[in-house]
Amino acid sequence: MSFEGWVVFASFWVLFVTTPGPNAVNCIQTAMSHGFRASLWCVAGILTQACLFLGLAAGGVTALIVGAPQLYDALRLLGAAVLVALGVRGWLLAGRPLRAGPVHGRGLDLRAFAIATFNAKSLAGYLAAFSQFVEPGVPIWDQMRLIVPTALCLTTLSYTSYCALGAGLGKLALGAIGNLWLRRGLALCFVGYGVALALAG
Repeated sequence: MSFEGWVVFASFWVLFVTTPGPNAVNCIQTAMSHGFRASLWCVAGILTQACLFLGLAAGGVTALIVGAPQLYDALRLLGAAVLVALGVRGWLLAGRPLRAGPVHGRGLDLRAFAIATFNAKSLAGYLAAFSQFVEPGVPIWDQMRLIVPTALCLTTLSYTSYCALGAGLGKLALGAIGNLWLRRGLALCFVGYGVALALAG
């Protein structure tokens, strides 16, 4: 990959990981509820998914999924159901006081991994990256040496920033009503993403 190609790829990836989506909402929501340090488990889950998708995309598996419409539709509808269920659960729990007990990082990690995996934005982003920026005449694994560190570093910076934003919102004195409606608003984002994913062809 040429330097110019890398700059274009890096610019695309910045746009990809900074555009708000289910991953960002999950980071904000978790940091509001459990604090910045605990929310970093969400970043770990997203990075695990990123490594998986980068490997699959390099191996041509994501293109295979898109080439099999029935499999793609099944994954899309499953992802939509997961996002809507998370949104409904978030809405119902919004009125409950935040728990001050210990946080199980592994649960936050797995939740973030699931949200990132069943997210049409993720699949579309990886497909776009590998269809537009990978040079056909160069061995794919040689290009991955540059693509993977770039993608992972930018992903880490973006979602760590969303965690910091959520932690800041959590520390604001919003009052009971403001906190309730902010949490419900984030829950509605999940429902909206899920519905949009289910309706997408």
